[in-house]
Amino acid sequence: GLMNAPVLQRLDRSMSSVTVPPPACLLRPLEAPLRYLFGPGPSNVPPRVLAAGGRPIIGHLHPEMYGIMNDIKKGIQYAFQTENKMTISMSGSGHAAMECAVFNAVEPGESVLVAVNGIWGERVAEIAERMGANVHKMVKAPGGYFTNKEIEQAVEKHKPVLFFLTHGESSAGLCHPMDGIGDICRKHNCLFLVDTVASLGAAPIYMDKQSIDILYTGSQKALNAPPGTAPISFNERACQKMFNRKTKPVSYLFDMTHLSNYWGCDGKPARAYHHTGPVSGFFALRESLAILAETGLEESWRKHKEVSGYLQRGLEDLGLKLFIPERDLRLPSVTTIAIPEGYDWREMLVYIMKNHQMEMTGGLGPSIGMVMRIGLMGYNCEKTNADMALQALADALKNCKKTRG
Repeated sequence: GLMNAPVLQRLDRSMSSVTVPPPACLLRPLEAPLRYLFGPGPSNVPPRVLAAGGRPIIGHLHPEMYGIMNDIKKGIQYAFQTENKMTISMSGSGHAAMECAVFNAVEPGESVLVAVNGIWGERVAEIAERMGANVHKMVKAPGGYFTNKEIEQAVEKHKPVLFFLTHGESSAGLCHPMDGIGDICRKHNCLFLVDTVASLGAAPIYMDKQSIDILYTGSQKALNAPPGTAPISFNERACQKMFNRKTKPVSYLFDMTHLSNYWGCDGKPARAYHHTGPVSGFFALRESLAILAETGLEESWRKHKEVSGYLQRGLEDLGLKLFIPERDLRLPSVTTIAIPEGYDWREMLVYIMKNHQMEMTGGLGPSIGMVMRIGLMGYNCEKTNADMALQALADALKNCKKTRG
């Protein structure tokens, strides 16, 4: 007679070629808690940007997608204050832009000068070392900054093809002065590369006026888009250097000869397939740039300055010490405080997360054990949020055990 269904199923299973069963965890729904992201990023994403990222996917080479990419390009030009044609977004986070800049602008054996006053200089130095550059570092402790005279002396000494400086050093909470540095680089035939991941939209930067040759940022800080896209722009000087190389860049994915075509920046009539960009990520990035355009750069800068000033006064009222003593050098998007004496900073951060569903963080790289960091960026940049952050810190100061010391 015919075998009944359960027996057939059992037989089927015993004959199955699948030896790894479906994971039990994936048979439960996705859970992601609602948190106040008041650390150095990612920041909370406004409903408008989340909704934009949830739109139906279109092909990465459809004409409508090119239209969206052109909008993104215009939005980046506005945010960077540049008219550079060679303006795109990387398909990756800030590190993708960092690597793209170094891989395209530098050839093996060439001299690169890196200002290191926190983790971002350390990263760029390592990236440049890995691709075979001859790397020279100017090093200061977290919170330190470089005078134009120190920069000029180092540029004269090492004759680099590229000088890197972080505008918003989020590991220390420092916003580095920019005026005059681009002119020094120009005088010595060196490209000026600037990281504005933590500062863009929060602190003034003027790519063209400040003679910055290559500038990049990330999507997940003051722009309030999901992590995973990274705007970058190259001026004419940078293009001269990178499109007249003797060797191909070490990365195919980050090769600007291909990326410039994908973004319609190379003057060619057709865009060829290079890689598949993060379509949803680009939808979200366009929306966040639209919000910045509606708000206005100056209003965004003013608001970050006002709210960070308000937060800093509140922190001092709690008896906490701001890590950057000079008010004008404080990064408006990420405020750093010295770890209060007698407290375990890790315990405080865990307490704040557990009791207030709020992220603040410790240091990063060389600033670990020196600072705690509070970020109020873009959508999160409100006095009501500053008040919540201050209440959470006051609660932690009261309830985390103080050691003798």
